[in-house]
Amino acid sequence: MILPIIAYGDTVLRKVAEDIDKEYPKLDELVSNMWETMYNASGVGLAAPQIGLPIRLFLVDTTPFSDDEELTIDEQKQLDGFKQVFINAQIEEETGEEWAFNEGCLSIPDVREDVNRKDTIKITYLDENFKKHSKTIDGLLARVIQHEYDHIEGILFTDKLSALKKRMLKGRLTNISKGKITVDYRMKFPAMKKGR
Repeated sequence: MILPIIAYGDTVLRKVAEDIDKEYPKLDELVSNMWETMYNASGVGLAAPQIGLPIRLFLVDTTPFSDDEELTIDEQKQLDGFKQVFINAQIEEETGEEWAFNEGCLSIPDVREDVNRKDTIKITYLDENFKKHSKTIDGLLARVIQHEYDHIEGILFTDKLSALKKRMLKGRLTNISKGKITVDYRMKFPAMKKGR
């Protein structure tokens, strides 16, 4: 089932999400609905707060990035077919050089800005079967995970922009929260009485 994506301005996007356990109700169905919602919106990642749930769950499928001819063959291989559910994730460390990449977000449609992030992360998480993993990941894949991880920490990519950029975007962000935007996927706008 395709769920509405929560737009910028909703308080759920600002909450530090809670851990969940195996008993979380209808978790398989939730994960399935999140994949369907993400693909319907042409996203490469989706976090539970973006569908209104303040829980530490996000998913990533970086396959669409693997066609990017500006990436090395190794980077393309790393991204191709990387599809993963992350439950109760914790980034243990972020290392390496900071680099800029143009990011967007399904909760903030039509806004894209360069964001600086460190190159390499060490992350511990549970998969959908509650099996524990600890991995070191770098490059564009690390960035996608960092972006989704920020969602479960109540952080949006726009928070990482300069004060000047934030001021320049203020009007557009206000319009998004009011639903004054055209999107081709279901959204729920905090400053509107009803979602659409």
